[in-house]
Amino acid sequence: MVDLELCYASATDLAQRIRCGTISPVDVVRNSLARIEEVQPQLNGFCFVYPEEALERARAAEAAATKGEVWGPLHGVPIAIKDLTPTRGKRTTMGSRIYEHWVPDKDAAVVARLIGAGAIMVGKTTTPEFASSTFTESPLWGITRNPWDRERTPGGSSGGSAVAVATGCVALAEGSDMGGSVRIPASFSGVVGLKPSFGRIPFEILPSQFDSISHFGPLARTVEDAALFLAVTQGPDERDIQTLKPALDVVLPLDPDLRGMRIALSVDLGYCRIAPQVEAATRSAADALRDAGAVVEDVELGWTREINDAWLRHWGVYLAAFFGQHLGEWRSKMDPNVVELMDQGFAMGAVEFKRIEFVRTRQWQTLGPILERFDALLCPTMSRTAPEVGRAETDFVIDDAEGRFLGLDLTMPFNFVSQCPAISIPFGFDDQALPIGVQVVGRRYDDLTTLRIGKALETAAGGGYKRPPL
Repeated sequence: MVDLELCYASATDLAQRIRCGTISPVDVVRNSLARIEEVQPQLNGFCFVYPEEALERARAAEAAATKGEVWGPLHGVPIAIKDLTPTRGKRTTMGSRIYEHWVPDKDAAVVARLIGAGAIMVGKTTTPEFASSTFTESPLWGITRNPWDRERTPGGSSGGSAVAVATGCVALAEGSDMGGSVRIPASFSGVVGLKPSFGRIPFEILPSQFDSISHFGPLARTVEDAALFLAVTQGPDERDIQTLKPALDVVLPLDPDLRGMRIALSVDLGYCRIAPQVEAATRSAADALRDAGAVVEDVELGWTREINDAWLRHWGVYLAAFFGQHLGEWRSKMDPNVVELMDQGFAMGAVEFKRIEFVRTRQWQTLGPILERFDALLCPTMSRTAPEVGRAETDFVIDDAEGRFLGLDLTMPFNFVSQCPAISIPFGFDDQALPIGVQVVGRRYDDLTTLRIGKALETAAGGGYKRPPL
């Protein structure tokens, strides 16, 4: 029998109980594997599960704990890794038939740090091909479904990781975020998702070490667990020239006292069509921040959808440069949306690509002065709650009759100013019982204040995370 109370314990709590000897990591891992077995046929959040290896490591963790040895802050805690992220000796398919049988010979730095902190990897989670979509649907692994409504998407591209955390399979899962791929599924699935400041966690898995939009980050059920993930994975690494140093001093527990803080509020970033219940939740979040002692004021960003259009052009070049060498042989077996983006990327000239930076510069020229006056910006994470599976992303990249952009996410712009951390916090539900997320965007490199504000919102929402009916 699955122990649901154990399933939904936080990573922080599990690690403490394992260290104190009140619970066995073997029991925790067995319970995690049993929960995966329950959930997987319904939602398809995992593409690989490692029961024998996970239990072997759990037994080693138990033996070490018995002798008073602690491997790290995550000693004995089961985690999941996104199938985009290289894992030594284990297949990493990136959701693509092209890489169906690829077995990396080393772990990504983020994986090595999680394992080094004592975590136990129980499996790898589904992603769309090359982490390319708001929907976690891939040619290789099929459709991943939302734990609140199986006819809806959990979001992407870290949708499998969001499902794993939301359903109690693991307390922590790793994700990656290039346009919102941690925060989008966090919002749609009702969990916490953190995009740290650019360079905070090493991201050395691409052929280029000079990419400027890519982040690793956690999916978690609590802000405290997201902060714990950041604490053990962040810090400089010579494999990634853009990693920040020195490492942050992440002090836990977080202080949710916001007295003296000033927070800017934008419910639409100036151009997005926001569902009424999402706007209402965002304004309720602003009220909660006021109750926590902060001053909250509406601001005008004056942005337009040129930011989203520019990001999409940038993304096409990204995919073409890093994976487009496979088009000749694999085109017919790839996601058609990925193929189209790659073709657009190949068609773009170098000068046109460089001019995308002009859009980013105008964006920062507006946001920068706001963040000089305010400690953070509050806005929705998504324009609406989770749409149905099988929808085309092009359904949403349009304007309505009033000229308001109907795109799904409000995350993408903050990968263009990637030095600003951003966190999505679950903050209520719509009338269809689908989760709503609100987003806090911090000042450049100020992850700690962003986490504190997230903690205050979580506290105001009565814990933020709620269990899905599964």
